[in-house]
Amino acid sequence: MTHVLVARPDNDGDVLLAGPAVRAAAAHADRVTLLVGPRGRRAAALLPGVDEVLVERLPWIDPEPPPVDRGRMLALADRVAALAPDAAVILSSFHQSPLPLALILRMAGVPRLAATSVDYPGSLLDVRHGIDDDVHEVERSLSLMAAAGMPARPGDDRLEVATAPGDDALAAGLPEGYVVVHPGASVPARAWAPQRHARLVALLADRGVPVAVTGGPGERALTAAVCGPPREGVIDLGGRTGLGELAEVLRRARLAVVGNTGPAHLAAAVGCPVVWLHAPTVPAVRWHPWRVPFTRVGLPVPCAGCRARVCPVPGHPCIDEVPAEEVLAAAGAMLDGARQGVAA
Repeated sequence: MTHVLVARPDNDGDVLLAGPAVRAAAAHADRVTLLVGPRGRRAAALLPGVDEVLVERLPWIDPEPPPVDRGRMLALADRVAALAPDAAVILSSFHQSPLPLALILRMAGVPRLAATSVDYPGSLLDVRHGIDDDVHEVERSLSLMAAAGMPARPGDDRLEVATAPGDDALAAGLPEGYVVVHPGASVPARAWAPQRHARLVALLADRGVPVAVTGGPGERALTAAVCGPPREGVIDLGGRTGLGELAEVLRRARLAVVGNTGPAHLAAAVGCPVVWLHAPTVPAVRWHPWRVPFTRVGLPVPCAGCRARVCPVPGHPCIDEVPAEEVLAAAGAMLDGARQGVAA
């Protein structure tokens, strides 16, 4: 086998979690192409083992799906056919079907296809894998790779990223001993309220802990609100980091406070402990920070597992009712080495 296509057409965080599966493919192939959506292309660029990245927005995966365009789908089949992979593995979460993409890859002439599928695949798959839904996304993907004949090397199941030269320049200028607070989330229902974040930043600063508040280019107003008026030890990095620079900021941090979103997995990839603000829209067992010390913070609610993108419950009780003082206590315990959570 010389060329394997691995597909994970989802967000940056999901692509980061696919990293061990990509390296498993690389261990058995001369060349690996990674197919992602536009929301995952930044993470794809950081994954070791990837030789080429193919980007396509798939209407059955994207959270804001465009209409199905016959021409685009046929063009995707043509692009894959030109690459001529010997096999393809379609990674997916429990609520996603691999079969539409399997059809396109079959049309592209890919001779061997593997995916986890509850639905009957007919002749779309050569390897139809099954696994319990309540396993971590990393385990789910590695289980499929093994079923496809590409098991990971022993012990090679951690998240990893490869940053570029110069990505560490911003982090090198930050004060010693800082904590990262990342208030944004790709899904609004998973975000802790900005005023709670602001209170936490103030409490950390009151205790002499330097804080770097991070966010993407579209989150500058959010990070500015969370930082509040200028004060010593509080640094607003909103809009100042690409994903590689953010990885280096997290690598040097003592701790990250972040929700269930991509930077939590980026922190895990660089070994940064996490206070994980988990709004239980999806089960913790499947998406918790992987192979890094973490403490989960959140409240049990009857609507857990709702998978909502925008919370319909007034007050967003599962996470917004968590006071800043509780998160501060969790952070303090981890900084003191008295970790409260589970190291996966």
